[in-house]
Amino acid sequence: MKLDPVLLEILNHKVVAVADQMSSALQRASRSTYVKEASDYGVALVDREGQVFGFPSNSGVNTIDRLCGTAIRAVPDLAPGDVIATNDAYTSGALSTHLPDIHMLRPYFHKGEIVAFGWCFIHFQDMGGRVPSSITPSNHDIFQEGLIIPPMKLVKKGTLNDDLVGVIKANCRTPDLNMADIKAMLGALHVGDERVAEIIERHGLDAFLNCQTDLQDYSAERARNVLRRIPDGTHAFWDYMDDDLVTRIPTRIRVEMTIADGAIHVDVSGTDPQVAAAYNVPTLGQRHPWLMMRLTAFILTHDKTIPKNAGMYRSISFTNPPGTVMNAEFPDAIGVRSAPARRLNDAMTGAILKAAPELMAGPTCGTSCPLVLAEYGSDGNTRIVNVLEPLKGGMGAAEGIDGCDVRDATMANLNNHPIETVEADTGTVIREYDVFTDSGGPGRWRGGVGQVLTVEILRDGGIIMARGMDRMRFPAFGVQGGKPGAPFRAVLNRGRADERLLPKIDQLHVNAGDTVTILNPGASGYGDPYLREPKKVRTDVELGFVSRSAAASEYGVVIDDDGAVDADATKKARDGHVRDNYRAEFDFGPEREAWEAVFDDETMEEINRHLYALPKSVRQETRRRIFEKTIPDLPIAGGTPLAQVMADADAAKVRLRRAMKEAFGPAELG
Repeated sequence: MKLDPVLLEILNHKVVAVADQMSSALQRASRSTYVKEASDYGVALVDREGQVFGFPSNSGVNTIDRLCGTAIRAVPDLAPGDVIATNDAYTSGALSTHLPDIHMLRPYFHKGEIVAFGWCFIHFQDMGGRVPSSITPSNHDIFQEGLIIPPMKLVKKGTLNDDLVGVIKANCRTPDLNMADIKAMLGALHVGDERVAEIIERHGLDAFLNCQTDLQDYSAERARNVLRRIPDGTHAFWDYMDDDLVTRIPTRIRVEMTIADGAIHVDVSGTDPQVAAAYNVPTLGQRHPWLMMRLTAFILTHDKTIPKNAGMYRSISFTNPPGTVMNAEFPDAIGVRSAPARRLNDAMTGAILKAAPELMAGPTCGTSCPLVLAEYGSDGNTRIVNVLEPLKGGMGAAEGIDGCDVRDATMANLNNHPIETVEADTGTVIREYDVFTDSGGPGRWRGGVGQVLTVEILRDGGIIMARGMDRMRFPAFGVQGGKPGAPFRAVLNRGRADERLLPKIDQLHVNAGDTVTILNPGASGYGDPYLREPKKVRTDVELGFVSRSAAASEYGVVIDDDGAVDADATKKARDGHVRDNYRAEFDFGPEREAWEAVFDDETMEEINRHLYALPKSVRQETRRRIFEKTIPDLPIAGGTPLAQVMADADAAKVRLRRAMKEAFGPAELG
């Protein structure tokens, strides 16, 4: 029986308020900076089937469509006071997506019957494994990434499971910090239990149970109405990770999106195979929250009042076969699952832009780079692991609006750490904390600029890790005449005699006096830059987002010595300008154009079709041989331009066909 709409609205506000109180309790009780400041945690109310029906009004993590059902079913005989804990993607039904994320579920009872669950997670600073902080791209299986906890009872009838606690403490580098965060999570789940009981006491059990399904039904209808704005049709699009660190070969993420009356089906079967590194997403073949973030942002942008719950995704489906980087198989490493997930969401952006460019912003910076420092404390013995900053780039521009600067919130709305907190908690000094000038893609509406951070190391023996580095080779593409954003850059000891441009960081050993500079990429520009209002360009220059030279070269706007627009010089520059490299729909930049002159869509589809026919054990080595024989001098991402090493595309194509015949046999290739 459907609830009265007024009562449903009241209960919606109440379940959101419960989630908000759980969130506040967790963040206040946590001791780790990444939770207290950055907000890398989540909470929600979940129904008995494992579907989210109550989500906080504000959250650092935007993954609403949590998959709790498998973890719930994995632990039978639940009693009041029990709490399930897990960090294992492969046995939790992909509830957890890498080992530093510990998830907890507490059943909420009323008169002996489970009526809902409280859910929460925290990203822990360290869960053991091969490296401090547990995550590094070069891990090639999950056993290197830390302690694995399948779904099990952390708390039994209100009593902490000391055996499991002992195992956790013995297998991580920050046991005291981890235990404090575990207790913060347990406190948040207790708050949720009390508040749910109050709702039932006030409105009755039937109303509370009915609101769980009714809210999801309501959101499903509202979300589908939003998705109906996208014209029907099928659109293919793909984007690239620069490489997988263990090779120099780009990884292609391909989607084919079919829209029909607000129902969207996404086929990712054309995506490249799993890699022998940590860039794999553990979805178990499901429609998964990590694959839904761009559509989440689209729905909530076009209807800001939809209740946030699992119903939002009811009209969205996936074809997501095993073997691709979007569907990791045990025991694939998964620690840096965010990088391929971001690229998939950028590919979905491109597909929507093909269908309805006026409804969608261009791609964001495309990377998130939490900068981690593992060091010894002032006593020389205590091991400390801290995320210095969850660094961000810009968001893409859209028709009529510039991209948001240094605040890409499409996949996680994490806050910056205050400089004072970073310097107090670590052996570092922040020497630069600024915007990355000229990083936003030029356009009539400018792409958001990235963030610059320079950190000086104060103690010897430190290790820097910067998981998630990408867009060093293939920047965020420009849209409708706009240009790409600037690529990612990292520099050791910038401005000194020993300055060195850094490739993707696995583990960078640093000592006192070293500096590390991270220049986060900018986002997509939208529309012809020469149509941007000169006064807006002047403001960009004044704020440091655009340099004077770029104002003239990219926008045709001349700024005089007093900082004003020189109207005559600007008119002359714009009237005489011819955009030789104008791209009407998408501007992918010279690196991608050079790559696809050899490895076009049809060829890549053919290569992958044959690779997937091979056993997984030989798939990656076969792929590596094909690409290395085709481009023997393939540079690292951010190194020698591809346009230079692949200048003779015809010769490369001949080498490619030869390599494919050697790998697959001439009969298979026809």
